[in-house]
Amino acid sequence: MTEPSAPTPPSLEPESEAPAGASGYVEIDLDAIRDNVRELRRRAGDAELMAVVKADAYGHGALPSARAALAGGATWLGVAQLAEALHVRAAGITAPMLTWLYVPGADFDAAILAGIDLGVAAPWALDAIIAAARRRGTSARIHLKVDTGLTRGGALGTGWGELIAAAARAHAERSVEIVGVWSHFAYADAPDHPTVRSQQRVFEDAVAELARAGITDVRRHLANSAATLTNPSAHYDLVRPGLAVYGLSPIPDLQTSAQLGLREAMRVIARLALVKAAPAGAGVSYGHTYHTAYDTTVGLVPLGYADGIPRAGTNVGEVLVAGRRLPIAGRVCMDQFVLDLGPEASERAGEEVVVIGRAHAGEPTAEDWARATGTISYEIVTRMGPRLPRVYLAGA
Repeated sequence: MTEPSAPTPPSLEPESEAPAGASGYVEIDLDAIRDNVRELRRRAGDAELMAVVKADAYGHGALPSARAALAGGATWLGVAQLAEALHVRAAGITAPMLTWLYVPGADFDAAILAGIDLGVAAPWALDAIIAAARRRGTSARIHLKVDTGLTRGGALGTGWGELIAAAARAHAERSVEIVGVWSHFAYADAPDHPTVRSQQRVFEDAVAELARAGITDVRRHLANSAATLTNPSAHYDLVRPGLAVYGLSPIPDLQTSAQLGLREAMRVIARLALVKAAPAGAGVSYGHTYHTAYDTTVGLVPLGYADGIPRAGTNVGEVLVAGRRLPIAGRVCMDQFVLDLGPEASERAGEEVVVIGRAHAGEPTAEDWARATGTISYEIVTRMGPRLPRVYLAGA
C-alpha cells in the first residue's frame, strides 16, 4: 500500500489580535487543541490518530486547528465535505486526509489531484471515483464504509458484498487503491450499550469479508471521540476523535472534560453595549417573557441568534459578568439579548461578558449551554457565526 506523505510541520503563531470595537469575538486556544490531541494520542495506544476538523473544526477554524492538531501528534485529518478538504489542501497542509460526504457531480478529479483519500459508501460514488481516476491516469485512494448499525452512511447487508466486489475489481486494475475500511458508532457515548459490541462484531465480520476478497492491507477505523476515550478494543489501526480535540467531553453524563484530561479551546466574549435603569414590572425583550421583579439595572449584549446564541437560551442561558453568573433576561433576539444586572449593579458599557468559557475558571461552558437549551455541546460550538471574528492564541 502506498504510504501518504508526511505531515507539513505546523506553525502555531497567533493568527490575529482581539478586534477593537467588535461586538464580540471567539477566542481559540491552539495550545489547548495541541495538548488535547497529545492526550488522545496517548490514550489511543498503538493506533494512529485522525483529528476531525469538519465544519470549520467544529467552529474553531479549520486551518489553525488542523495545524495545532498535527503539532499535538495527529497523523491524519478528517473532514466531511470535499470542499472543506480542498480548502485545507490549498493552504499547504499535506497531512494524510480523508473526506467522505458528497453527492453526484462532486469534483473527484480535484480530490485525486490533491492527494485526498475518499470514503466510499455507495456504488455511484465508486463508479464516479473510478472514472475520475481513469481520466487522470492514476489510482484514487479509497476507504470503504460499512453500515454496522447506525443506518446512516455506509453499505448495508448484501450491499456491502456488492461494494467489495466492485471495489476489488477496480483495485485489481489499479484505478483505485483500497487503503481503509471504516464505520461509525451509534451509541459510543454510552459505552455499555449493547449496540457498541454488536457494531464491533459486524465491523470485524465486514473486515473479514474484505479479506476474503483479497484486500488485507487496510487501515481499520471505527472509534470516534467517545470510543477513543472509553473503548480500547475499538481503536484498531486508527481513531477519529472530533469533539474531544476541542476539549469538550463526548461523555458528559459520565466524565467532565477535566476528568478526561482535556481543556476547552473556545471562549466566546462580548461586551455590554448599553446599561440603564429599568423599573419594577418592566417587560423585557420580545414577547415580555421576563419581567423585572424590582427597580433594577439592565445591560444589553450585542450578540444574538444570528451569531450563534441559541434562541432556546431565552431566560435560561447563563453568562459571566464581573464574576457573576447571570441568566439571560427575556427572549434572545437576532442581534442582541438582555441581562438583569440587579439594583446594585456597577457595570458600565464596555464591560466584558463571557458567553462561553472554561469550567475551571467558573465560566459558563458549551456543555452548560447545551444542558440549558436541550441540545449537545457539538451544536453550541459549531453554530458560532461568521460575524464573530476568531482570535487565535498560542504559546501562552
